Amino acid sequence: MEVYYLGEGEASRRWLQQEQNSTGKLCLSHMRAVASHVRARRPGVTPLVWDDMLRELPEDQLAASGVPQLVEPVLWDYTADLDVHGKVLLMQKYQRCGFLRLWAASAFKGATGPSQALPPVEHHLRNHAQWLQVAGSGPTDALQGIILTGWQRYDHFSVLCELLPAGVPSLAACLQLLLRGGFDEDVKAKMENLLGISSLEITDPVREGAGSFPGRSILALVTQVSLHLRSSVDMLLEGNRYVTGWFSPYHRQRKLIHPVMVQHIQPAALSLLAQWSTLVQELEAALQLAFYPDAVEEWLQENVHPSLQRLQALLQDLSEAAAPQPPPTGPAGGAAQDPRGELVPALGGSAANCRPGQKGPM
Repeated sequence: MEVYYLGEGEASRRWLQQEQNSTGKLCLSHMRAVASHVRARRPGVTPLVWDDMLRELPEDQLAASGVPQLVEPVLWDYTADLDVHGKVLLMQKYQRCGFLRLWAASAFKGATGPSQALPPVEHHLRNHAQWLQVAGSGPTDALQGIILTGWQRYDHFSVLCELLPAGVPSLAACLQLLLRGGFDEDVKAKMENLLGISSLEITDPVREGAGSFPGRSILALVTQVSLHLRSSVDMLLEGNRYVTGWFSPYHRQRKLIHPVMVQHIQPAALSLLAQWSTLVQELEAALQLAFYPDAVEEWLQENVHPSLQRLQALLQDLSEAAAPQPPPTGPAGGAAQDPRGELVPALGGSAANCRPGQKGPM
């Protein structure tokens, strides 16, 4: 993995001040120390290392470090259009430096967005197809295998990305591609039959209970939430003519609404909230069977609660606006007092639209 702050420690700074030292040598020194310790404690274990810290190092430096005799590099690339020729050249470089066994790393979920909820299966299939080209073009017998990574977070401080149950179809498809050397319509049809789903791309909402694999209910419910929850709330709040025309942010802030309009807005909002509340209860129960409580809480708070809270806030504002308002109080004769302490004549509503010096309608 990337060592973002290599050489920033006080001891490392002093070491780097010596003319013959460099951050590359520092990294290799650390790798050699850790790998030597591991192999001394576990002689039968060979550590694997992500190769990104090795890629740019000079060949002579890498060969002289002693690291090639201690570890095996894992060349990783999760993109759908990875540079096949560049990977082959990198494998050849590592072999010249003394690394006899190499590994590849792909991704069947994660790596396409830190808050992604559903894996883009086509992207991950293309990633694995490219790695097959690398394996077929690289040095004979150098590549020992491929590690299919499935990210859960980009790092310890990021949000959760795709949950494992949501990634099962992508994992199954990528494995079949590697085993069969491709992914044609026959392989696709077999995968859909094995998984019990109508479409491997999951472009349509997955029906409740669809699928025949562990975690299928989580996938179906996560799909519903990801594809429809936010958009349905947006449609009500931003696409409903009664909300945008008669209960806009201006009206909501001042708790103003025509009583008739309540009946055009409230039933739709209540129905939508009830629909999603029921589905979310099912999703929460399904998630609790597979994940720790803190993971369930985090996923719901990130992906569900914001939309539900927008609905609840609309209904709360609607309820307050529709509640009977006490009549304004002021001096006898119908005049009310404005915030500055001045008396305001109790005129009809049209007078509010007159310019100073004009009279309202008689």
